[in-house]
Amino acid sequence: MADFTKHQHTSTSSDSMGSMDMGSSSSSMIMNMNMVFFTSTSTPLYSSHWAPKSLGQYAGTCIFLIVLGFIFRLLLAWKQVQEHRWARRNSELAARFAASAAAAANTPSDESSVDEKEKEKEKPVPAAVPAAAEGWGGRPWRFSTDLPRAALTTVIAGVGYLIMLAVMTMNVGYFMSTLAGVFVGELAWGRYVLSGGH
Repeated sequence: MADFTKHQHTSTSSDSMGSMDMGSSSSSMIMNMNMVFFTSTSTPLYSSHWAPKSLGQYAGTCIFLIVLGFIFRLLLAWKQVQEHRWARRNSELAARFAASAAAAANTPSDESSVDEKEKEKEKPVPAAVPAAAEGWGGRPWRFSTDLPRAALTTVIAGVGYLIMLAVMTMNVGYFMSTLAGVFVGELAWGRYVLSGGH
């Protein structure tokens, strides 16, 4: 009986040690997410396979993050330029539509009198409706505009999330590299981003 109690106690303690080991391994996984900035030249980026093993590899990773930040600002500026082009093209289409509708409305029938023709000529031509006044929904949906807009927004979101993940490593070098890339990108492309941009 004493042997059974002793065996039960050792198995219970070993079970508790095993659960403690599992708990400590899961807590060590949680503890791998640093909550303070640190300096290390071997911090993994995006994958365990992308872990610099030398100072040169770490510098290459930092250069990659500078380029990524630069590309992020370039994409934001490019989207603003494209939005301006799309808006101009949509307003030109709306103006053409309004002009053709006005021309069709101003074409008198052969049966109308000369006085009616003169009155029709004196009527003002309706102007194109501005895009902002088309209602809360904005401009009409166009495949040639909205598909590239959606694709470009998705790419911008993807690059932004990659930058966010690099910053979340809490590695000082990665953080400063990201800021440097955004700074240089803003210097180069910031004038194209309107005040409503990111």
